[in-house]
Amino acid sequence: MQSADRSSLPRSFRLIVSGGGTGGHTYPALTAVRTLRDRFAADGGTFDVLWIGTVEGLEARVAPIEGIPFATVVTGKIRRAANPLKMLSLANLRDMARVPLGIAQARKIIRGFAPDVVLATGGYVAVPAGLAARLCRVPLVLHEQTVRLGLANRRLAGSAARVAVSSESTLPLLPESVRSSAVVTGNPVRPEVLTGHPGKAVAALGLTGFDRRLPTLYVTGGAQGAQQINAGVGDALPWLLERVNVIHQCGADNVESMRRYAAALPDALRGRYHLTGFVGSELPDVLALADVVVSRSGAGTLAELTALGKPAVFVPLASSAGGEQAHNARHLQEAGAAVALLGDFTAARLCGALEPLLADPARRARMAQRARALGRPDAADRLVEVVLSAAT
Repeated sequence: MQSADRSSLPRSFRLIVSGGGTGGHTYPALTAVRTLRDRFAADGGTFDVLWIGTVEGLEARVAPIEGIPFATVVTGKIRRAANPLKMLSLANLRDMARVPLGIAQARKIIRGFAPDVVLATGGYVAVPAGLAARLCRVPLVLHEQTVRLGLANRRLAGSAARVAVSSESTLPLLPESVRSSAVVTGNPVRPEVLTGHPGKAVAALGLTGFDRRLPTLYVTGGAQGAQQINAGVGDALPWLLERVNVIHQCGADNVESMRRYAAALPDALRGRYHLTGFVGSELPDVLALADVVVSRSGAGTLAELTALGKPAVFVPLASSAGGEQAHNARHLQEAGAAVALLGDFTAARLCGALEPLLADPARRARMAQRARALGRPDAADRLVEVVLSAAT
């Protein structure tokens, strides 16, 4: 799909976006809004946007920071269980009873704002907003970040004018009734992630002890860190640092415990290990410097690493909704674009997965090429095209 000719933009456009709870749903929506804003600003047109979310979701913090008007509705959370009878819990029944109120609230908001399109990116709040869009006869565009449709998008798919998915592999998994409305856009990636420079990471983090003749490994468990990953990396540190420089984002609450591992290192290796609680604006530069990444396998992470073409070892979060992280990691492993460490995670398994990559630059290059083949750095533009076309 080619980017739109800017002259084809309408003179004005009104969008309601809904989705959130986590970064996986929030940031694709935000990136789409930013892309639309930039297009209309460059074209001299008018773009108005309103975000429907919940009080407690991540979107409630992100939208005001971005200057996006924000409205709240109530919604319910379905607590999953392997046994369907356990899903009929009092908490689930109570939450499901809140959805009709959320739909009524969203319907009032949509009627008042009169959008051209409603874009829903998943999360429980997307359900009342998406169903209200149907009641108000406003075109609904869904965006799915993972290989399989999430619970909210499965509920809304039949009401959508278009279903934007992140992977070709999703298409055969869709209900036949909605395949004709599906289009592969990829998962929007923040543009700044694609503009990193390795030298800036060295300067910003003070990596003066790194041996630049060795590859660099970036380890992250997400903003909060991951005890499972931290413990495995800590136990593997002496082995790792004989072969690689390590940037380890461990989560702010885990820095002190990880420093004990660092203190036990030989002097010759200690300078090759950079420990930090959080990686912020320097993330694009850190990713540019990294030769291999160890991380969770959320949809946003996959989108960024494939867009950049980064070899990765994924440690899926076992408790992710519907096992989506394991499914994501397995999907990339089958394509030769990553290694998936499913099941028990240990230092020995981590070293076993990393050793062939660290020892063989050609192997890393092949994995990078296969990852890049799955990446869609233009996903935000593709999604925006779908949103604009839905209005017509």
